[in-house]
Amino acid sequence: MRTKTIMKLSFLFLLLTGCKGRKEAEMSEPYWLGADISFARSQEARGIQYKNKEGEPRECTALMKELGLNAISLRVWVNPKPWVRPGQPTLDPSDPAYHIGLCDKEDVLAKALVAKEQGMEILLSFHFSDTWSDPKGQPIPAAWMGHSYEQMLQDVRTHTTDVLQCLKDHGVKPKWAKIGNETTNGMLWNSKDRIPIPEESMGHLELNPEQYAGFINAGAEAAKSVFPDIITLVHLDSGFDQNLYDRNIGTLIKYGAQFDQVGMSLYPYWAAKEHGMDDADKVISDCIENIKHVWDKFGKDCLIVETGFLDDPEHPEVLEEGRRQLARLLREGRDNTDGHCKGVFYWEPESMPGGYQLGAFDKDAKPTIIMDAFMNH
Repeated sequence: MRTKTIMKLSFLFLLLTGCKGRKEAEMSEPYWLGADISFARSQEARGIQYKNKEGEPRECTALMKELGLNAISLRVWVNPKPWVRPGQPTLDPSDPAYHIGLCDKEDVLAKALVAKEQGMEILLSFHFSDTWSDPKGQPIPAAWMGHSYEQMLQDVRTHTTDVLQCLKDHGVKPKWAKIGNETTNGMLWNSKDRIPIPEESMGHLELNPEQYAGFINAGAEAAKSVFPDIITLVHLDSGFDQNLYDRNIGTLIKYGAQFDQVGMSLYPYWAAKEHGMDDADKVISDCIENIKHVWDKFGKDCLIVETGFLDDPEHPEVLEEGRRQLARLLREGRDNTDGHCKGVFYWEPESMPGGYQLGAFDKDAKPTIIMDAFMNH
């Protein structure tokens, strides 16, 4: 009897200390403050010199760390073609300069090595396309066109494994892999005028939901075959829209998709432009509630993998409002989601005025006050 009692007590002690250890490990993980800076390498190659607020030159990744960030997101395309400016010669693919800013395997490796050197965690954003993929279209890579579903599953596996194995061979270990980019309406589907082309929409959410889930599984399984503990994400847009997440994540789970977390895009600017939601604070509040909802309904933690705020250096009040909104999103995500928001990534903050509207740098390539939200977090 005494021996059994001792054994029970020992088991109970191990169980409790094990739970405590796991809890401490969870609590010790940082809240991730990140940025997608996939444009930066091509900008620097064009001669743009990023600077800190004091005007001191900085490499962009190092500057992000100086600004308080601890993670970097990198876009991955399959076989992109370089954009050649008028009057410039076309580079040969054997020329290392050919790959700068392309977001192909070679370019991603170069950027990932810099992030590793800076001690920053890496999120890989697989688009499974030769170009941009988003809710309005998920263009199938040219080399995959005409393939059967089984062939395309293998295409997804091969591409994912190839990129991750390349990083592994160079000593780089990403923490996260997004299996698709804003796959709100599925992945690997071509469109015309934003309408899916049925015969070219193998992974469309409504037309072929089971195959969409199959593609998610193919990418996630391939990622874990290289890095077993990598965190895989399904990434959707409109983080404020609970019904959208119920529809997509619910469908994936129904058809057996296996993934670790949910990635969200949240842009109050686009919520106003495209959805008539003019109250930025409500957009943020709805996102926070949706993060808790995704956990309650599906058991998935969330990571806000894209956000951005209007960058208008000519109007300081606009910049201040962007800083305020970002600061609130960072704070609410950390403090009011019961730990289910794992962090926030700003999409291309290094962009300067004149092009992308939601960057966070001025015309002199210095951070605006929007980036203060990270430092003061």
